[in-house]
Amino acid sequence: MALPDDAALPFSLLQFYATSPYPCSYLADRQARSQVATPAHLIDAEIYSSLVRAGFRRSGIFTYRPHCDSCRACVPVRLPVAELQPNRSQRRALKKHQHLVARELPLIFDDAHYALYVRYQNARHPGGGMDDDSHEQYAQFLLQSRVDTRLVEFSENGVVRMVSLIDVLDDGLSSVYTFYDPDIPGASFGAYNILWQAAQCHTLELPYLYLGYWIAESPKMAYKSNYRPIEGLIDGHWKALSDHPDFPSDQA
Repeated sequence: MALPDDAALPFSLLQFYATSPYPCSYLADRQARSQVATPAHLIDAEIYSSLVRAGFRRSGIFTYRPHCDSCRACVPVRLPVAELQPNRSQRRALKKHQHLVARELPLIFDDAHYALYVRYQNARHPGGGMDDDSHEQYAQFLLQSRVDTRLVEFSENGVVRMVSLIDVLDDGLSSVYTFYDPDIPGASFGAYNILWQAAQCHTLELPYLYLGYWIAESPKMAYKSNYRPIEGLIDGHWKALSDHPDFPSDQA
């Protein structure tokens, strides 16, 4: 990926550095590198919106994007929400969880949220490193932000079922991270959450929902192409993800 246009504000205020190689979290046989935007204290909501359009994401106060030496598997993707056409299973998930109560809460530590996060990591990502996150690591990952971030709790009869972190951009919402109750078979909380966030984009009159990276070879990331139409940042331009050679032709 090309660097953002450093000649144009606000990117002229930033510096970009590449990390050392590290094991890829999604493709087990590969090494990854990231490009990090600094200094973090200058990345406000406006600058962050521009960075997201350039393919960056956020983890705590760090803003980064893939910068691998010989791999381009990570494709930034977004949903043009006005055109979104949920498939049958996605519509079922929306109907199934319409009773969930959503409420926005401050970015502060909550014991119930942390307990749910630990259960989710142990069930969905065992051995991935995040399944033994301490209170401090959890807070650094999800509760530290210098941009406009919303923490949304979804509950059922007073029981927390899902928590979602969402950044508000000038042209959309960016889905930062979501974790949910892993012990309810076939719940499809994730599908419901994406459609809920798309509906929030409509409410806020924002055209896009940014979903992070699509990786065709990773089951953890390939599911995003089930939401259609979907756009990808391909060769520096946002275009239909269906133009990508690895895009699946079938609608899941």
